[in-house]
Amino acid sequence: MTTTPDGRPVPPPFADERTMLEAWLDFHRATLALKCAGLTDEELRRASVAPSAMTLLGLVQHMAEVERNWFGRIFGGEELPPIFGADNDFGFGLAPDRGLDAVTAAWQREVARGRELISTASLDDSGHLSPEEAAQVGGDGLSLRWILIHLIEEYARHNGHADLIRERIDGVRGA
Repeated sequence: MTTTPDGRPVPPPFADERTMLEAWLDFHRATLALKCAGLTDEELRRASVAPSAMTLLGLVQHMAEVERNWFGRIFGGEELPPIFGADNDFGFGLAPDRGLDAVTAAWQREVARGRELISTASLDDSGHLSPEEAAQVGGDGLSLRWILIHLIEEYARHNGHADLIRERIDGVRGA
C-alpha cells in the first residue's frame, strides 16, 4: 500500500467499488487523526473562531458518535447509547477529564466495530432508519453503499473544519 509522506494510506487509483469506498473512508479517518497529532490537550480544546465552539477534540468525539450511529445503530441494528452521553451535543461537548487518548480509543473502537459489522455485507445490504430519519431520506432503509459514501462526505466536511482549526492553533496547513 502506498502512503503519503505523512503516513496516510493512499486510496488505489484502480480498484473495485467496495475497495475504493473503504480506502477513501480510511484515508479521511487518517486525515482527522493527523490533524490532532502533536497538539497539547489545551490546543485540542481550543475553539476555532467565535461564535463556533468547535474543537479538534470535539470533532474526534463527534466522528466516534457518527461511526457508532451509522454502522452500529443503523446498519447493525444495535441499540446503543451515545458514547459521550445523551446530552453531549452529538459528541461535540468536552469533559475536563477526557483527553485525546480516551477519545481516540473510543473512536477507534467504533471504527473497528463498524469494519466488523460490514465485513461480510454487500454494498446493497440495507440498514434501517427510525421513522424520523426515514422521513428525512424518503424511505426506511439505506444501502451500505449510501452509508459509506455518507461517511466519506461527513469526514471530508469535518476534515475541512479540522484544517482551519489546526491552522489557527499553530499555523500547520494542508494535508
